[in-house]
Order: sequence, then C-alpha cells, then structure tokens
Amino acid sequence: MRMQLERRSFLKGMALAGIGGMIRPGFAQGAVDDLTELRCEPLAKVRVGVIGVGMRGPGALQKYARLPGVEVVAVSDLIARRAERQRDWLKKKGYPEPKVYAGTEEAWKGLCDSSEVDLVHITTPWKLHAPMSLYAMRAGKHAVSEVPSAVTEDECWDLVETCAKTRRHCMMLENCCYGENELFALSLCRNGVLGTLFHGEAAYLHDLRKMQFDEEDKGGYQGKWRLKFNQEHDGNPYPTHGLGPVCQYMDINRGDRFDYLSSISSGEFGLTDYARTRFGKDSPEATAKYALGDMNTTVIRTVRGRTIMVQHDTSNARPYSRINLIQGTKGILCDYPLRVALEPNGHSWLKDDALAALKEKYTHPLWKKNGEAAKRSGGHGGMDYLLLLRLCYCLQKGLPLDISVYDTALWSSLVELTEKSARKRGASIDVPDFTKGIWKTAKPLGLVDVG
Repeated sequence: MRMQLERRSFLKGMALAGIGGMIRPGFAQGAVDDLTELRCEPLAKVRVGVIGVGMRGPGALQKYARLPGVEVVAVSDLIARRAERQRDWLKKKGYPEPKVYAGTEEAWKGLCDSSEVDLVHITTPWKLHAPMSLYAMRAGKHAVSEVPSAVTEDECWDLVETCAKTRRHCMMLENCCYGENELFALSLCRNGVLGTLFHGEAAYLHDLRKMQFDEEDKGGYQGKWRLKFNQEHDGNPYPTHGLGPVCQYMDINRGDRFDYLSSISSGEFGLTDYARTRFGKDSPEATAKYALGDMNTTVIRTVRGRTIMVQHDTSNARPYSRINLIQGTKGILCDYPLRVALEPNGHSWLKDDALAALKEKYTHPLWKKNGEAAKRSGGHGGMDYLLLLRLCYCLQKGLPLDISVYDTALWSSLVELTEKSARKRGASIDVPDFTKGIWKTAKPLGLVDVG
C-alpha cells in the first residue's frame, strides 16, 4: 500500500495543478483517454473461454452457447471433472467441443494464452478475479468477471491502467443492472419522471449462513472461501449488486462521481449464533472469530451533492433485498416490493393499476425487446441472459460496453474503502477518481437496446 504522507503530498500537488480528485501516483496525466467510450475491433464471432465452472460458471457457459454469433471454445477449472462435465454438456447439445484446461492451479493461464479465445469469463473466488483479469488483458483478451472484480484499491487501479494500455475491455458482470425493475427505474430516471435525483439506497441483504458453512458437495463455497474472507475482513465485501444500478441512475462516472464515504459496521452476532446452534457452542465453527460485522451501512456523498446509502448483511435470517431506491424531486421508486410515488400525490404509493400502466409506458427498450426470451432463459429472472446478450452484441459491433472499467474499479473499490472506514470508527474516506477527471465530460448511459 502507498504511504499516506507521500500520497497526501502528491494529491496536494495535483490539486494545485488543477487536476482535482484522487489520482494514483505514477498514473501519468494523459495516459488514459475516455475508457467509457473504448471501442475495439468488431468480432464476427465471440469466442469465449470460461474460468471456473463450480457455482456460477455452468449457467453462464450454457447461456453463451445459445447466443447468436457466440461459441464457447474453452473451459477451465481447478477440478477437472467440473470442466469435463461442461465440455460433455456442450457436446451432448450439439455444440463444438471446447478445449479443457484443468487440474492445476495455473491451468487457467493456458486458456488465456490461447489464440482461439477472444473473451475470458471469470467465475472464481473473489481474490482471483483481478489477477485473472489482468493476465487475460495482457494476453490480448477481453476480461469479464463476477463481482466484485477486485478486493483492493491497488487492484482497481491496476485494472484501469491495464485496460488503457492493452485496449482490451475489462467489465464486471454486474447482472443486477439488467434486472427488470432496475431497467424500469433507469427508464424513469432518463425520462425525467422522478425529477432531479438526489438520493439512492442500495443493499445486498441475503441470508447466506448455510452456504457459508456448508461443504462444496452440499451447495457451499469451494474450500469455504467466502467464510474465510469474512473471518478476515470487515466493511462491505459485496457492495455492487445494489450499488451498480443506483450509480447508473445517477450518472456516476458520467457526470458525477463519488467524493467521500463513511462506513459503520455492527458487531458480529449472526455467524457465531448460527454456528453454535448448528455445530455446538464448543465447536471450531462457533469459537472462531469473524471480523465481518452483521450489518454494514455506508453513506456516500457525490461531488454534485447527492447521497447513496449502501448496506450489507449475509449473516442473519431475513428476506432477500437489494432495496433499489431512487429519490428525486418529483417522486420516488422503491423496490422489494416495487412501489412508486409521484407528484402531485407523492405522499402515497401508486395503486396497482396505475403502477402497471406506468411500467408499461416506461418499460426499458432492452427489456421490452428481449424480456420474454430473458425470462425463458432463467438466471435471476432473466438478468443474467440480458447481461451476456448485451455484452456479446457490443463486442460483435465494436461498441463501448455499458459497464466501463471505471465502473468496474469504482464499485469494487468499496470493498477496501468501507473496511478502512469501519475500522476507523466510521471515519470519512476519500474515494479515488478512477476516471482522472473524465467523469466531467463522459456521456450518460442511454436507454440502449440490443440493436
């Protein structure tokens, strides 16, 4: 990590030079153009290699195989039988047989080095996302990873810099940006229905206690890697599912940016209580120490004066929610369940028929055009399908991606920044400007469809 005194001195110099924002030392001014508009050569066929086919990987691989102009040409996993199972599924369904890279901790590098692969799709434990994405880009491949794409601020800077140097896309697979209600909310925002936006709320509230303690063969995480991460880290380790859509509503990195945040965690109770009940009070699981507070609440303020609240809790009994709230001067949308209130009757939620009519009028074009196919495909209500459909379309046409490397870095950076703040009693932490000032002129994300 960089020395704080050196960093303050550098930032002061940058501010005096009129650059503004937090910029990584050694990240030369002018080294990066607008990566929100990064365009690469069109791909007549998108040749995909998938790394990690344990939990999320198989669903992605099978969706890719069904997309037009896309072929899964390689699959990799530490455990050979998992990769072979997906190879056999492709063969059985009549698709070309992919090459398998499996059985060792570095087998995935062969997939990245292959001249047959254009796009590397990474579904591995969190700490591997950034190293694999960096290797893939340096091997000349576009890299996409599950969330978060990095777990340290330095890794986030590395992703931005490497994207700039290699001219390869680096995108976090934030599928929730493609959810039906999230796209509806984005449509309301783009059409000015909610007025001037000034506050959002986002979360990942999901009871994962059983999965964290279960062995892999019972539906848990391989080697219990998520539980181990929670033993070591506080803050919000998984901020992006709720945050990504709210950032798109507010044009973060495209007209506004995060300025600073403050993060506070509750004590840890849920994992210990669950472990005592399930394994016994004297069990290793119950006597272990877990650094992650049950509820982490982070408040972010933007340069333009908007606020965002982000919460995380995966340790307690509760219904699933991402909150998904966006407030403007003319109305509010709040999800789980979906509700909307608008002027002149902003004091009450729209009735069911009025909400249905509003949703029909402002259905996002991407969902209107592909929603039924998305629902049939499965995968979190269709959002997984829309994400990959849109990604591959942009690669085929040589278009910029909806989620830029700046978004990938910014949203992921909260993993470390929230922990820093939480460990300092909620101290205010400045948020880096990964765009290096480009946020001031970058164009907002439009209401895109596939074509």
